[in-house]
Amino acid sequence: MIGVTIQSNESIDRALRRFKKKYERSGVLREFKKRAFFTKPSVERRMARLKAARRQHRAQMEAE
Repeated sequence: MIGVTIQSNESIDRALRRFKKKYERSGVLREFKKRAFFTKPSVERRMARLKAARRQHRAQMEAE
């Protein structure tokens, strides 16, 4: 569970901002969206392969 303790002289807005950052970095929402629908293992492998190819292409373009 993600939690943020508010310091003595900290505003609610600042604490909320810290909570949002922790929430995004933890990947809870990403995991929830991923599990919302079933994806076949073959589709997951294909997506991972395409993502790796894009990443490799991008790295190659930066190197040139």
